[in-house]
Amino acid sequence: MEPLPIDGLEGAQLLVKRDDRSCPTYGGNKPRKLEFVIGRCLERGVRRLVTTGGLGTNHGLATTILGREAGLTTTLLLVDQPVTEKVRESLLLFTAYGAEVVHSRNIPGTALQGIRILLRSRLRGERPMLVPAGGSSVEGTLGFVSAAFELAEQIQAGMLERPSEIYLPVGTGGTYVGLALGLRLAGIPSRVVGVLVTDILPPSPARLARAARAALRRLRRADPSIPELALGPADFPVTTGQVGPGYGASTPAAERAVRAALDAGLGLETTYTGKCLAEIRERAGRGALDQGPILFWNTFNSVEVKQRAPRPFDPAELPRSLRQLFE
Repeated sequence: MEPLPIDGLEGAQLLVKRDDRSCPTYGGNKPRKLEFVIGRCLERGVRRLVTTGGLGTNHGLATTILGREAGLTTTLLLVDQPVTEKVRESLLLFTAYGAEVVHSRNIPGTALQGIRILLRSRLRGERPMLVPAGGSSVEGTLGFVSAAFELAEQIQAGMLERPSEIYLPVGTGGTYVGLALGLRLAGIPSRVVGVLVTDILPPSPARLARAARAALRRLRRADPSIPELALGPADFPVTTGQVGPGYGASTPAAERAVRAALDAGLGLETTYTGKCLAEIRERAGRGALDQGPILFWNTFNSVEVKQRAPRPFDPAELPRSLRQLFE
């Protein structure tokens, strides 16, 4: 937990939760989810993880790296998004860490290819597990219920005052759901503000509430003393003003936010965290931030993974349709 003194927030007390350091192998919000997801896979004897995301999916890279550490192979079904240098770098990292890359292009293509991959893997005896995009399963959500209790411990230890608002980006919504549910269970009345960053199957408040209720049922099966909570769409508002042209597409506001964070010593990106910080700066500019400490939950990875890659970068290992991006 650190102060984040950036331009444009004069008079506001902004803190950052450094989840970019959440794991020494790959930081950000993904390890918290995958700790529970991969744990369940190992329990079931799974040998192959199958998941999906955009061409530069951080979730896909985290699943590949952390799955490999646990002895699991990963297949990535990749959906088109705007191609940047960061996307090209991610594609090379997928193969360098041993992922099987499938260019499924869109949602219908992902469904068809996913069925084929799962059947093939099952016939090989690999007992494959389909991991939802972003790791946003019930198990993945529990990772951020745990994170909420970590925050509660930091507040109780005097590391920070209780935040009046907590901002985080929303893609598939698992991070948001787990954190909001966990704070309720931990008795922390901070308001969680979800900043939507995707136009690809964006989660509605009703869908987020259903995911929260499913996670709570799982917790109560493990420990019936956990209280029942009334959870509805009103508990999961999502602000949509930072999406811009779509998922993976940068916006001027996100670029300005990334530059401001970099000046303060914090590296972000324009797909998720830059858009979230842009929302904080925009609200500050019109005097709409709550009084009291504001917490920006940094879901980006700051661990350098390129130097640790176990294999050389080789575009030839990608499908033909993706190799063209390097020619």
